[in-house]
Amino acid sequence: MIMPAGEGKTTVSIGLSDGLNKIGKKAIVVLREPSLGPVFGMKGGAAGGGYSQVIPMVDINLHFTGDFAAIEKANNLLAALIDNNIQNTRNSLNIDPRTVVWKRVMDMNDRALRHIIIGIGGTANGIPREDGFNITPASEVMAILCLSKDFDDLKNRLGNIFVGFTFDKKPVFARDLKAQGAMALLMKDAILPNLVQTLEGNPAILHGGPFANIAQGTNSIIATKTGLSLADYVVTEAGFGADLGAEKFLDIKCPYGGLKPRAIVLVATIRALRHHGGAKKEEYNTANPEIVEKGFENLEKHIENCKKFGFIPVVALNRFHTDTPEECALVQEKCARLG
Repeated sequence: MIMPAGEGKTTVSIGLSDGLNKIGKKAIVVLREPSLGPVFGMKGGAAGGGYSQVIPMVDINLHFTGDFAAIEKANNLLAALIDNNIQNTRNSLNIDPRTVVWKRVMDMNDRALRHIIIGIGGTANGIPREDGFNITPASEVMAILCLSKDFDDLKNRLGNIFVGFTFDKKPVFARDLKAQGAMALLMKDAILPNLVQTLEGNPAILHGGPFANIAQGTNSIIATKTGLSLADYVVTEAGFGADLGAEKFLDIKCPYGGLKPRAIVLVATIRALRHHGGAKKEEYNTANPEIVEKGFENLEKHIENCKKFGFIPVVALNRFHTDTPEECALVQEKCARLG
């Protein structure tokens, strides 16, 4: 499910991995790396919570191993090469500055930079044009990293990035600027998965972090396959709800990576059901079985979506202290009716 502040998919993923290890199974959880935007924004960190978290939590939440910085540099190198070509080589590629779609990125919430004018420092400082910044997880470079199978595949995909059109309406790609080699080199370490652990000492792999609203919203194929080579069970997550994250995981990541999931765990909360039932923000923690029942329609649609992919999902209810036994029993009863 989905709610403004997130409802614990990471927490449940880590807890499930710990639980499998607790009963003697060999399991690894494979997750995305947190972005500083959500960390300092409304959602907070993305390393789990309570006793179900990966550590060192502070380091993981605060630009971790430098992977995001490498992606940012690769992205902005391409941006610089585009403007350099327009300015310094008499526009050898004949790029129409009005059609350039490639933006700079930085891993921070900064709305003032979303739409800006660049190149206004006179003849020595570029051609004035409209530009802007995205947040780093929204970079196509991030999406490419997480879909790449190896370094050569990464380099090839980077070369295929579309940047704009020429004045005679022909497409221009990163490879036309000969950018892919240098971009890939900046990411020579970022392509490697990162090993950490859960609070219970079980292995966890973190790698990449594309947003699900504009990209595939899952960790890298390389990380997931690394996990599969080391454990009998790999628990991973898809960003956003089953109407978006699961769809992209199953339709984009799995076909590209040759992955065949065996089960879906659908994370829900009573708080989210209250939200979808019409409760206001200040009422999210107030018991109301009638609103929960109304909000169940949203969860039912997520269950239906999972079934369309051939899965009967396991619904995990991420419990909060404000949940009442009556509300939890209501959800369990309705889920049982749906099988």
